[in-house]
Amino acid sequence: MYHHVKKLMFEVNVGEADPRFGKMLLEQFGGENGELAAAMQYSVQGMNCEDPARRDLLMDIGTEELSHLEVIGALARMHLKPLRESDEAAMADPLIALVGGGGVGLHNSQGAAWTADYVSVSGQLEVDLRNNMAAEAGAKIVYERLLKYTDDAGSRDALKFLMAREIAHLKAFGRALESMDKGPLEIGDLPADEEYVTPYYNDSTGDGDAGQDSEGPWNTADDVEVVENPAFSGMAVS
Repeated sequence: MYHHVKKLMFEVNVGEADPRFGKMLLEQFGGENGELAAAMQYSVQGMNCEDPARRDLLMDIGTEELSHLEVIGALARMHLKPLRESDEAAMADPLIALVGGGGVGLHNSQGAAWTADYVSVSGQLEVDLRNNMAAEAGAKIVYERLLKYTDDAGSRDALKFLMAREIAHLKAFGRALESMDKGPLEIGDLPADEEYVTPYYNDSTGDGDAGQDSEGPWNTADDVEVVENPAFSGMAVS
């Protein structure tokens, strides 16, 4: 059951409207890393989740994302206001002025329609939680980039709030994942064959003009066996 409270989760104020920035804000309304996508992703995952505690987590955060959608929508609409009042401004962006009446719509900053393809629901809880952490990280970066394009104090305050909540959610999903009775590489129910887990295939070998190979824990750890030039060694996996 949902109940709409007629007050924003974070009060939004805009000093001077900037329609170009308003259009950029639509990325977080109807874009791939936006609040609508997050709300749908976590809510649908929650509906499918059979773990009562983590279902509660998913539904809590999915519902909060709807509140974030309202905040970013209010902010975008304030910045798009000149498109509703000025013919010159409307002519500069006919898509938003004509199709949306100078308001927000379910599309991203480039006018591409929102799609359920943005939503990742696997039905496997540890996979969903990892996908959610990635989604929160992506949204955080978009907010960080948006902050570079406005000096408006009220807009910055709202964006900083939303950006901080992405980290809060990332932390919550991470802790939910850690609390599951699974190791970091245990995905699903079937164990992977260690014969094929152990090798690290050096598939971009090079030296000199061809480029230098690099080393890191991904190919130097004790539980890794480096296989050089597998494409040239006649190696075949049946």
